[in-house]
Amino acid sequence: MQRLPGLSAALALTVSVAAFANSHKEAPMIAPASAPMTTQQAKTGECNKKAAGKTGDAREAFMKNCLSAGAPMSQQDKTKKCNAEAAGKTGDAHKAALQACLAS
Repeated sequence: MQRLPGLSAALALTVSVAAFANSHKEAPMIAPASAPMTTQQAKTGECNKKAAGKTGDAREAFMKNCLSAGAPMSQQDKTKKCNAEAAGKTGDAHKAALQACLAS
């Protein structure tokens, strides 16, 4: 009778190991649905194509310039940027800062 608890424990261990092995079989790899490319990804791809043949510092400088070049800012975006830069100024100083920023 003393063997019964030991035998039960061994049987339980064997069953649990087999169940664990079956539940953790490697599932087939399913590729996730690809999301559409973002504008930044598309821009990076275009810059990479244009940088073909360049290496080292020349490529790095070209990529930095290519990726930073973008469409000109809209008037609304430019106004927001200038207002943020002129924050903290009041009166004529604020007005002058806005005019200088918007003119550039």
